[in-house]
Amino acid sequence: MMRLLRPILLALGLLALLAACVTGVQHLRLGGEAAGTPVAAGGLRLASHNVHYIDLTAEGGRWSRAGWERRRGALDAAFKALGADIVAFQEMESFAGGSMSRENLALDWLLARNPGFAAAATGDPAAFPSTQPILYRRDRFTVEDQGWFFFSETPAAIYARGFDGAPPSFASWARLRDRQGGAALTVINVHFDWGSWENRRRSAGLVADFAADRIAEGARVVLTGDLNARAGSPTLAILEEAGLAFPPVPGATVHFDRGLNLFGAIDHIGLGPGVAPVSGPQVLRGRFEGAFPSDHYPVALDVRIE
Repeated sequence: MMRLLRPILLALGLLALLAACVTGVQHLRLGGEAAGTPVAAGGLRLASHNVHYIDLTAEGGRWSRAGWERRRGALDAAFKALGADIVAFQEMESFAGGSMSRENLALDWLLARNPGFAAAATGDPAAFPSTQPILYRRDRFTVEDQGWFFFSETPAAIYARGFDGAPPSFASWARLRDRQGGAALTVINVHFDWGSWENRRRSAGLVADFAADRIAEGARVVLTGDLNARAGSPTLAILEEAGLAFPPVPGATVHFDRGLNLFGAIDHIGLGPGVAPVSGPQVLRGRFEGAFPSDHYPVALDVRIE
């Protein structure tokens, strides 16, 4: 009898765990320190958010145009709640077929509703992929330079496929000059392949080389993004060898658009020399206006440029 009961008890235990995850997220709005609180004097708040692609060809579903209409208010509310000075986005693209799209619903929506912000690391998609823009406060920063490179054997070729033939993925970056203190900050924004360790390893190697070169020049560097890797992983180790430090992010950052917090953070913010954390990372959890903004939670970190 006990042998027959074990699978039932295991299934009930798993259901209880999943229910606890969902219930916990519904009542927990924030992990770490409260996002939206004033930034410490002399500091600035960095944030990273994977907002999921919009499929303009889909007739329905969470990631279709109709799904976007239902969650766009939540995305704007979460963006405002972050209270960040710089927010780096991943998967901010509206697919209409082909290798690029000239329509970016999420980017246009946020810029229209947040006129105090402008976008760097974006442009005409024929020459600059718009999937990973970096939004910044107009009154705090000016853009000195920006660029991109693809995780490929030919990183300078736009929309080049991955090392193992995977769909294109890349790093965007921008050098922002602080109007208040005059210091420049190079923000590198990435989205690594979730399914291929080989792609992640070699992509991290390209990013590590890029970051190390700028650190050697004395630049202040930060890395943001969806690394699809947890703390202590070989992927993060490659980046740490380049001089980046990753303050530990508390709890889950991906929740499958269900509020399921099943494993540790895969979205991170890495800091180069001369950029010091003021406090631990914050994870903005929960629904806004009755919906999740995406299948990832935003991550924020207050820093001071030394």
